Amino acid sequence: MSKTTYKRADRVADQIRMEVADILMRKIKDPRVRDVTVTDVELTGDLRIAHVFVTTMETGEAERDIFAGLSKASGFVRSELGRRLSLRYLPDVIFKKDVSGARGDRIMRLLEELHGESEQHEAQDSPNSEQRTADS
Repeated sequence: MSKTTYKRADRVADQIRMEVADILMRKIKDPRVRDVTVTDVELTGDLRIAHVFVTTMETGEAERDIFAGLSKASGFVRSELGRRLSLRYLPDVIFKKDVSGARGDRIMRLLEELHGESEQHEAQDSPNSEQRTADS
């Protein structure tokens, strides 16, 4: 019987993700911080730094405003985490943009294009193969 390799840092990161999402949705009063989704939290092994990955539908200047608001609110988020979690050391919260969604969308588009091209090649090849069988 082997135990799972689910480290404590991963469990704490999951809890932090849920709590930060709730804090951003219910407690933050900064109008710049809106329409933000917490996608992941990476916690260092010593539980001292939490990299919180967020996505937003905004782009350009609006996105910069959102991240400026998040940066400004990181101290408040950290203090709220202190009230909600019982940890010996409260991690520093660093907000980062999550680009994995955009990367995944791009990969899906490329795969769909490749799939469409392969269907076109099969459609072009298929009438020729039918003629060959009729000629035989």
